[in-house]
Parts: sequence; structure tokens; C-alpha cells
Amino acid sequence: MRAVLPVFLSLSLVSFSVAVPALAQDATASARQDVLDIHHLPLGDGRVSDTPRAGYQMACRMGPGRGGGAHGGNWIHGDTWDLTEKPHVQGEVTWPEAQFSIREAGQGRVVERIITGNGLPVKTPTGNFPIARSDPAFTYDRNPNSIAAYDMTLTLPRDPVAAAAPSCVPMGIVGVALNGVAIFNALDDGGRDAVAHEVQDLCNGHPQMRSIYHYHGPSPCLPGQTEKEQLIGYALDGFGIYSMYDANGRELTDADLDACHGRVSEVMWNGKRQAIYHYVLTREYPYIIGCFKGTPSSAPRPRGGRRGFGGGFGPPPF
Repeated sequence: MRAVLPVFLSLSLVSFSVAVPALAQDATASARQDVLDIHHLPLGDGRVSDTPRAGYQMACRMGPGRGGGAHGGNWIHGDTWDLTEKPHVQGEVTWPEAQFSIREAGQGRVVERIITGNGLPVKTPTGNFPIARSDPAFTYDRNPNSIAAYDMTLTLPRDPVAAAAPSCVPMGIVGVALNGVAIFNALDDGGRDAVAHEVQDLCNGHPQMRSIYHYHGPSPCLPGQTEKEQLIGYALDGFGIYSMYDANGRELTDADLDACHGRVSEVMWNGKRQAIYHYVLTREYPYIIGCFKGTPSSAPRPRGGRRGFGGGFGPPPF
């Protein structure tokens, strides 16, 4: 049996450029075929299910909590919302102390991907939190939380397999992006479309009450999110999360994906091109993961953390 040598990838030294928020036109736009109208994106409110259903969030918690954005703004128009009209939290804070690394350990058929970090964004900024009263965003979202580092360790299968049945996603972390930022599900604590309702920063991120900075959907600061079939993160079940354009540069939507917000296609995975199942980042709710296709690992729990949106960590109930 051949031993698999540990492979170590450190992202603390990688430099990422920050794109303009809201996926504005850039130099590569001509090579892409956009399908969704960012002025009329479908609102995800009410699209929560206790069974796998395409275009829905299969949530472990069905009822609303007590948090979330204060109220929707003038960017929400009935059952759609306009990405270009939504404000952002002011500020551009960098985090030179951010750490994130990926390595492989094990041998034979049992090889694990071990992800460690401190939860801070590597070479990408955040806004100023808590949201200041002088910030226009305060009118809509009075997020009082700050951003802090925490110990993140995830042990995922390098070669994940589908479970006997899909499972629900928790109110909290469902994956991690390759810049070290936690990925949460598509809902705010009020059970609404978090990407549409919550006012976030220039990278579409914000902290929750345990100071865990996270994304709920696309971020213009995510390296590779507008590339063709580019790996941008990992879900808790080990499956990869890929960018929002297919091999031909066409934008993917819910219509192209299954109930868990994924599909099988040829992508680069573990150093070679192969046809595998993977999740897809989209500008359409539920944005990243509709349900877990595989068996999720336990998520990291910061000191003093608790289950639910408050702690945002812990394995989903089955």
C-alpha cells in the first residue's frame, strides 16, 4: 500500500485582487454569457423545505429566529430584488493576521483533506463592523457584531461519496471558501433570503453574534468565482464548490442544478480533470448549497460557541 504524502497549501501568502461589488462588468465579461438579470433576481423568501427540492433551502431549522436584517430596502421589488440598488457597509479593512491552509493526510483509500485557519479573510478585505450609526447601511441593518479570529479545523474526505439520502443544512457554517472565510446557508436568522435582505460589506460578508465573519452567497472578493468551472471552496461533506460559469462561459442557474444545488460535470479535482459531483455557486437563491449530498463532517466550534445561528457551528441534526 503506497503512503500518501501530506500535501500542504498555504493561502496566507497568496494575493487576491478585489473585484467591484455586485459583479459589475470586467475585462472578462465578454467571454461570459450571463443568464440572470441582476436587476430582477428572484427573492428566496419562503423557499424553505424539509425535503430536497430544487431552488429551495432544505433547512434543519424550519421556523424563523429573532435576528436578521431590520427590514428590506428599496432594492426589493415584490418577489424580485435589484443587486445594483442594494447598499454596502462602508469601509475596507484588511487582515494581515489571516491564516488558512489545506493539507492531505492518510493512505490508500482513506485520505482526508484537513483545513485549518483562523476564520479571517486572506488577502481580501471586510467592511467596518459593528455598523456605525453614521453609515447609511445602519438604516436597514444595525449589525452590532464585530469580526474576530477563531480556531477553524475541518477534516473532510478527499474523495467524498453521496449519502443514501440528502440531509438538511444547519443555521451556520455549511462550507469554507478558499480565502478562509466561512460559508453559511442562504437564510438569515429570520428565515429569509439573507443575500437579498441583509446589508453586507463590499465583499458581501458580515459577522454574526459570535464574531464569525461569513458569506451567504457570491462575493466579488472570492478568487475565481466568475471563472469557468473553478474551485472556490469546500462543503462540509467534502464535495467541492465551483464557480458560477460552465466550461463554455455560460452562467449556471437553479434550472441546471439538482435539489442540493449541484451537478455532475468534468472539472479539475484533486489534480486531474474528471467528471464528479460538485456544488455550484449561483446568483440565484439558494446560492451555494440546497442540501448536503454527502455526509457532512462536524463543523468547528469556537470557544463559547453554541448551536444555531448564535454559534453558527456544530453538525446538523439527522
